[in-house]
Amino acid sequence: MAIGHDYLSKFLKVARDMMIPEGKYVELDSGLKLHYYDQGSGPVVIFLHGAGPGAGAWVNFSQNFPYFVEKGFRCLGLDFPGFGRSDKPEDAEYTDDFFVAAVKGFVDKLGLKNFTLLGNSLGGAISLAYTLKYPEGVDRMIMMAPGGVEDREAYFAMEGVSKMVETFNAGPMSLDSMRKVMSLQMYDASLIPEDLLKQRLEVALIQPKNLFTTMRVANMEPRLGEIKCPILGFWGINDKFNPYTGSDKMLRGCQKIHFVMMNRCGHWVMLEHKDLFNRQCVDFLTNS
Repeated sequence: MAIGHDYLSKFLKVARDMMIPEGKYVELDSGLKLHYYDQGSGPVVIFLHGAGPGAGAWVNFSQNFPYFVEKGFRCLGLDFPGFGRSDKPEDAEYTDDFFVAAVKGFVDKLGLKNFTLLGNSLGGAISLAYTLKYPEGVDRMIMMAPGGVEDREAYFAMEGVSKMVETFNAGPMSLDSMRKVMSLQMYDASLIPEDLLKQRLEVALIQPKNLFTTMRVANMEPRLGEIKCPILGFWGINDKFNPYTGSDKMLRGCQKIHFVMMNRCGHWVMLEHKDLFNRQCVDFLTNS
């Protein structure tokens, strides 16, 4: 994957002064360099973030890491390629196969044998796709409004997705345009920290133009019955990005699953109701 000189210069200039903390890096055999956070010790939970402009492990999960660490878990927050501080190749096709290969390379490089996949939105879809392809090692999954259970058109018909893509494709985002897009993520937009908006904006400004135009995730609903590990799911009925009716598809399709459905809750359960989310997750990881 070639990275153009203009892009590389812009990336290095912005990355030096990023607000989001810097963690660790791993280079895959493909040459792709991935950034991740490694906090705590104990059973491994791999956090996989969503796909909005400026998304990454820190802006999605920094408010959840401390509780998991306190309860005895090792939190690995991975920035997908194209996001956070990971490489952002301009010639990549950002498909589910591409993301799954990145997660597999990450797992292999770190020598992980058993772990939980915890994914929000795109991260949920990649958790499903990864587990279908590499079921060994995945002890459990935690899903928050996961993608991958509808056709692509159903997602792009959602208000949040259509406005997100429209805003990103319109040109360089501003703090105001980021605020408008992110306000659709939560039922109560006043809960979105200003720092989170600024952190996302700095990443969005260096993300490749083809990120959303090439993004493809298969509809895995017909294959849900193949997943054998226990699953805990969360979905807010005020979600403007993924239809919450996907929860019914997962409940009917998966072998071992239970869902927490919430009103007055948008797409970001882990932020909008973080205390409940954190407690439910740790109880599931400890007792399921």
